[in-house]
Parts: sequence; structure tokens; C-alpha cells
Amino acid sequence: MRIVHLGLGAFSRSHLAAYTASAELAGGWGISGFTGRSPRLAAPLAPQQGLYALVERGPAADNVSVVDAVVEVHGAGELAALTAALASAETAVVTLTVTEAGYRPPAAAERAAAGAGRGLPTVGERLAAGLVARRNADAGPLALVSLDNLAANGTVLRELVLGELARIDPQAAEWAQRQVSFVSTSVDRITPRTTDEDRELVERELGLRDEAPVVCEPFSDWVLCGAFPAGRPRWEDAGARFVDEIGPWEARKLWLLNGGHCLLAYLGLGRGHETVAQAVGDRELAAALERYWDLAASLLAGGELLELDAYRAALRERFANARIGYPLTQIASDGLEKLRNRVVPVIVAARAAGADASPALAIVQAWADWLIGDPARAASDQNGGALRPALAAAGGEQAKRALFELLEIF
Repeated sequence: MRIVHLGLGAFSRSHLAAYTASAELAGGWGISGFTGRSPRLAAPLAPQQGLYALVERGPAADNVSVVDAVVEVHGAGELAALTAALASAETAVVTLTVTEAGYRPPAAAERAAAGAGRGLPTVGERLAAGLVARRNADAGPLALVSLDNLAANGTVLRELVLGELARIDPQAAEWAQRQVSFVSTSVDRITPRTTDEDRELVERELGLRDEAPVVCEPFSDWVLCGAFPAGRPRWEDAGARFVDEIGPWEARKLWLLNGGHCLLAYLGLGRGHETVAQAVGDRELAAALERYWDLAASLLAGGELLELDAYRAALRERFANARIGYPLTQIASDGLEKLRNRVVPVIVAARAAGADASPALAIVQAWADWLIGDPARAASDQNGGALRPALAAAGGEQAKRALFELLEIF
């Protein structure tokens, strides 16, 4: 075990673990995985000793393999085990998939609840505690790698962790500035939720019962920028790219793929669609997607290097893969954080360039209608109030606050 991963879910296992298992000499780079907020995944995965089936679902067929990179499985609440793993001299890399919301600094009430044992410490607090222990153990340098959909995610992670360290141990913060690197990445692989039908498929294909298989598309892309002072797997053997400047690559992925997903989710749910493939098969939505892509692509730097025409062509094929069945409701969740990182930058860049931002603003409008509930549109919705879970669960005021918080960004 030389990699510690925080946020052990389907996405990290379709990407990080799959790349690690395929890398040369991967046997020396096992992953110790900790679930992000809930211990649920640890229950089925631990008895399988971290082994699971990876189902790469193409438009016509599935490819099923077994991934063996995860060698330890822990629940989110196993804080002592996480601190010990971060303090171990054997640990060289720490990776995270904790969603955009995981990088928010905690509020005072959250700190108090965690301090009283009524809640889980935040991601920053957990990492800071482990780094203090690592410094005290003189365990050497370390690389922290964010795999989440955030622009400059390594920089965001650095600010979060160093801020927590400065609060609890200023000397450890100074040590981390010298000994800990923060690597930015762009990660690209569509990974929907696993279903009971997927588990039955794996059992038929392998003759084994897997309670935690992962389904993903065949396509995958990984771009990394930063130093690994204690070493790393040869992820390039599995297709990863190491670059000096991450910005253009992460913008391509966030603006085109993730922003496109947001468009299809909020406009598609309003038209009664359930999956990405259904939404992109709607001619009006496909046209809206192309208009948005035209705008976003025109604002991206490094167009030739990014091969935008080929990337857009690949996205069309990926979105149309009906066998993936990616639910629009899964994309629509946590809309405030997603739009902040995926669509708002396109609007800001368009304004700065004097371009018409309406193709991107239409996504914000659709999200607002979905969240707040436009009476006229709600009356014609095939699915009615079920399309607005935030409104149904928390009432209109919370939904309005989320909308106003996003609008304040402008």
C-alpha cells in the first residue's frame, strides 16, 4: 500500500484504480481506500479484499475485467486508520474524489459538531490531522492529488489543506509548504450508478458474485500537472498524460463535457427525459448543446493542442451511448457547485470577450426553473414535482438561497 485514496466510490474505481492496476509495476502501488462520507461501500467491498469487476460498457457490448489495485478498504469514520496511513513512510501519494462540495471550508457549526463527536471532520480537517502526524513521524515528502471536477483543483486543495494546518499547527503548515506537493488533474470518464442488473451481468460473466461492481464507458482520459516527490506509479503506461500547464485541458473537460451534461440535465428533465442518451437524441436539445459547445470552444485557449473537433465528435458518441443509461437526476444534483465550476466560467469568459453568452446563460435559466419551479413549466412537466427534489425536500426558501448564491457570482 503506497497510495491512500479518500472518497472510495464508483468513479475512483473506474479511473484511478483502473489506471493503477494497468500501470507497469503496479503491484508495488496498492491503494488503501477510505469512503468519503458514508461507510456503506466498505461493507460489500471489504469482504472481497478490495477486488471488484469493472464493466466497460460500449454501444454494442460489455468488457468485464477484475481490478486488484485496492488492497485495503476503510469506512469514512475510521479516522485513526486514515491518520496512520497518511503518517506512514510507505505512503507516497494521496488522491481524492470527494466532489466539489468537499472543498468548502467548514462552518463554525460543522467544526463544533465534529469536535463533539456528532459529525465527521471535513476533508481538510482529516488531511491536516494526517499531515501533522506525518511531520511528527518524519515520514518524508508526499503528493496530494485532486481528481475532482474543479478548475485548478490542486491549487484549491492546497489552499484548503494549508489553511487548516495554519489553524491547528503553524509549524506543520510551514513543513507542508516544503514537503507536500499539490497536483492538479483533469479526469474524464462517465461512470453511472451501478444497478442490480449490472451485478447479475457480472455474476453471469465471471461466475462470481460481486456486490460492488463498477460500470463505466470505454473512453477514459487523465491529464496531470505537478510533482511527485516520493514517487508514483507509471500511469502513463495506461494512457495518462503529464503536462506543464493543466488549465486548457481541465477547461476543455469542465466546459464541454461537464457543462454539456448540465445543459442536457436541466433542459432534458424539463422535457421529460431520464438519461443523457435520451436528452441528446432530442433534436432541440442537441442543437442547444452544439450552440453551447460553439461558444465554449471559441473561448478555450490552445485549440489545436486540445484537438477540439475530435473531442467534440467523441463526446457526441459518448453521450449517445444508450447502454450507459446515465441518469439526468444524478447529474442535476449539487447544481450550485457544478454550475459554479462548469458553466459560470464560460459566461464570464464570454462577457470578457464581448461574445453572446446566451447559450451558457440558458443552462442557468434551466437550472433556476428546475430548482425554483416555474408554474407554467411545472404545469406541463410530464414528471411534475418529482423533478424538483430540492424544492420538495427543503421548501422554496432553501432553493431560492441556492439560486441567489449562484447569481451573486456574476
